[in-house]
Amino acid sequence: MPDVLSAPLVVEFPFTRSLGPVQSAFLTGLRERTVLGVRTGDGKVLVPPVEYDPVTAEELRELTEVATTGTVTTWAWNPAPRRDQPLATPFAWVLVELDGADTALLHVLDAPGPEAVHTGMRVRIRWAPQRTGAITDIACFEPYEGEATAESTPHSGEFADPVIGIVTPARLDYTYTPGRAQSAYLNALSEQRTVGERCPSCRKVYVPPRGACPTCGVATAEQVEVGPRGTVTTYCIVSIKAKNLDIEVPYVYAHIALDGADLALHGRIGGIPYDQVRMGLRVEPVWTEGGRHPDHYRPTGEPDADYDAYKELL
Repeated sequence: MPDVLSAPLVVEFPFTRSLGPVQSAFLTGLRERTVLGVRTGDGKVLVPPVEYDPVTAEELRELTEVATTGTVTTWAWNPAPRRDQPLATPFAWVLVELDGADTALLHVLDAPGPEAVHTGMRVRIRWAPQRTGAITDIACFEPYEGEATAESTPHSGEFADPVIGIVTPARLDYTYTPGRAQSAYLNALSEQRTVGERCPSCRKVYVPPRGACPTCGVATAEQVEVGPRGTVTTYCIVSIKAKNLDIEVPYVYAHIALDGADLALHGRIGGIPYDQVRMGLRVEPVWTEGGRHPDHYRPTGEPDADYDAYKELL
């Protein structure tokens, strides 16, 4: 039996968004150690604030300040914090209804152990020493012995130098283990060959293979070598440089229908100015020494493929 292939993979990107007046006021308020909610038409105070009433869809703009103390409504213990979580030591995830609010805020509670946490316990905000206008300006919650108060006061939401946008990193770490079909595909690539699998029912050849026909739903086993040349079916021009990717922008990423395949795969187009890439362009793979997959595809010099030859693969 061949060795099972596996590899650690990371999907990571920054998510950037602009803030409207409500979220801008909320995050700027955290920077100033002030917690703001928004009042609905029926008098409820929502924290964190939202721009529209979740029940009536009414636009909400009436901001109100609530206390930095509150009550735990529910919780779950986290014995093994992961990278980039708010605390490096074991903690409790908690929903906290701040005094003066009618909804709960999700954050973490710094506690010595699960026996020290219970629903109904009183807590207060521990502010981060350095605050920038983000939810992390609340470092965590901590136990508090004071009594609850239902007071809240109107707030204009106006602060000097308001926060108008945020950048949130998104990251997913996982280990990928391909099955039989994709293992054969990857092993063939290491030999500078491209293989797919043919459906026994519709007879289409799928590259990369998945072990089953996505149309017929039947298992595939017949291995078919395709390419190495192919045709650009569609493409896009990439103008934003990716982190840790040593490719100068702009460049072209394309769907390429390899000769003999009934499904287009994607690859980078090189060896030609980006503005000369076109549908129907005939290309071939370029391999780097020791590479386990094509580095990019370049023009073959052949005449462009007729549209009818690849229109079903768009």
